[in-house]
Amino acid sequence: MLSVGIVGLPNVGKSTLFNALTKKCVSAENFPFCTIDPSVGVVEVKDGRVDALSEMSKSQKKIYSAIEFVDIAGLVRGASKGEGLGNQFLSNIREVDAILHVVRIFQDENVIHVEGFVDPMRDIETINLELILADMQSVSKKLANLERDIKRGDKDAKILKGALDKIMLSLEGGYFANKAELDEQEEELVKQLNLLTKKPVLYALNQKVDALNILEDSSYEKLSDFKDFLDNNLHVFIDSRLEAELSDLTDYEKEEFLKEMGVSGSGVDEMIRKAYELLGLISFFTTGEKETRSWTIKKGTSAKDAGAAIHSDFRDKFIRAETISWKDLLKAGSKAKAREMGLIRAEGKDYIVQDGDVIEFLHS
Repeated sequence: MLSVGIVGLPNVGKSTLFNALTKKCVSAENFPFCTIDPSVGVVEVKDGRVDALSEMSKSQKKIYSAIEFVDIAGLVRGASKGEGLGNQFLSNIREVDAILHVVRIFQDENVIHVEGFVDPMRDIETINLELILADMQSVSKKLANLERDIKRGDKDAKILKGALDKIMLSLEGGYFANKAELDEQEEELVKQLNLLTKKPVLYALNQKVDALNILEDSSYEKLSDFKDFLDNNLHVFIDSRLEAELSDLTDYEKEEFLKEMGVSGSGVDEMIRKAYELLGLISFFTTGEKETRSWTIKKGTSAKDAGAAIHSDFRDKFIRAETISWKDLLKAGSKAKAREMGLIRAEGKDYIVQDGDVIEFLHS
């Protein structure tokens, strides 16, 4: 299961958001470092396609895809040097597949800010700098250790050194490691370092419906820079406190509450969708009387490899994948009717699975 680490400065709404995501009780008091150890929660990715297919198949149960979210205690300036338990927190980030960077964009005197006042561009730069500095330490250490292998004539060590030299130039220029141009072989060798700034980032902009949003504050000196930053980075707007309140309501109560608040929808739902986009994930489905289930795979996965998500036999003893889009199946009303209409295709092992495919794998 892929995991997303929730990071940011203390008191920006990380733990409150985590509570909304997982309904798991996590300390979210209004003071820094209330979360010392990372908390982990598995979140269902609610999908209306699963609901519709389950209803059509009269399935006994339905199983959604899931993402693991890790609530990581707040980073502070100097974290890369160990400030505020920084070393521990940075090591926790290394274990996740992607980063959800929570940024506070609301003004509220009753909610303290670790830097004294709200400035989202400064906060983003603070966290990003700590990630860069931590990676510079990792790269420097690895480069020093490579010298012996290079002298012994290790070809991979020489290639890795070239890649790390490019990455170090990027980091020294204040850019993430993922901005360095590496070839396929270099990318593969660099994976062993698990660099923080190679991980994809989704920015969650935490606002409050009853407070001043910094994007609406013309006196904010970095407003133009902040808007430019958002235009060039994947982001989503959320209200973590509102989402925490919504998480305890039924679907009907949630809909009525959102109408009353004048809010169009849940930011958490959009955030999870964008996390999928960030990680390059898609879903395919299996459906029948026993269950309807969503399976998560990387975009571009072949039918043979997609089958392995269910069972290794579907990869190792693959014969074919009987495939239909979820929309076509629902229009037909049943698999039997879809087969009569010639809508179900027999795809081979090299077929690239599409988001929304409903598949039945056949193996020897």
